[in-house]
Amino acid sequence: MPVTSRKGLIYTVKSGDTLFAIASRFGSTTTGIERANHLYPPVTDRGLIYPDDVLIVPTSTLDPIMTHIVTNGDTLTAIAQTFGTHVDLLAGVNNIPDPNIIGVGQRLLVPAFTYKITTGDTLYSIARRFGVRVTDLEEANADRPGFQRDVIWPGYHLIIPIPTSRNIFVTRPLPGSTINSGDMVEGYARVFEAVVNYQLRDSNGVVVSNERYAMTDKGAPEYGFFSSAIPFDRQPTADSGELWVYSRSAKDGSIQDLVKIKVYF
Repeated sequence: MPVTSRKGLIYTVKSGDTLFAIASRFGSTTTGIERANHLYPPVTDRGLIYPDDVLIVPTSTLDPIMTHIVTNGDTLTAIAQTFGTHVDLLAGVNNIPDPNIIGVGQRLLVPAFTYKITTGDTLYSIARRFGVRVTDLEEANADRPGFQRDVIWPGYHLIIPIPTSRNIFVTRPLPGSTINSGDMVEGYARVFEAVVNYQLRDSNGVVVSNERYAMTDKGAPEYGFFSSAIPFDRQPTADSGELWVYSRSAKDGSIQDLVKIKVYF
């Protein structure tokens, strides 16, 4: 699947901006920005942009997790709503001490990646492939030139939000990934005693990888980074499944903050 492996920046056009200036500022190209946002007829005259347009700016950085460039009027609450996540999480993974204070031009890591649309795709098929809702795609891509519910363009870079909980953000594997034994699970978590749990299940409910745990490099109340391998304890009995990442209650051992990432085998 054509998931974009290089970092995309989410940038809101300001008065006086040109594609050339935006590309030069962020190490991109005008052609790359045009393609990622379908800045062609019938959407618009080639390369034409307007203030408040939300653009994807492709870069050469090998990191699929997107970065949002703060613009005038942004708040963490509004950004969190766009990606279906939580203010606590955005503040924690971006080391923001006061969630009420962010600055124009500040770069924020957000739970999203981009997918390059291919011929025959629909929003419904894309949503199903990545285990998200069509409404999630619509919210994440609002105010982007060329984005419509009923017409999507091959080559357009669609923002795909990554499911999170208030305390867990999985950065690897991405939703829709094909997973093999020994692949890594990585991300950020705010968890009791710095312990985050995970297991892998196929769509028949078979536990392919038994519950294991990883240690974050920071304990609560901070969000720490974790990384661990996912060995298969048995072969999957279906073509797809879910990676579960969660914590367990110190009181009764129940699962908390469960994040489910759709994967394929």
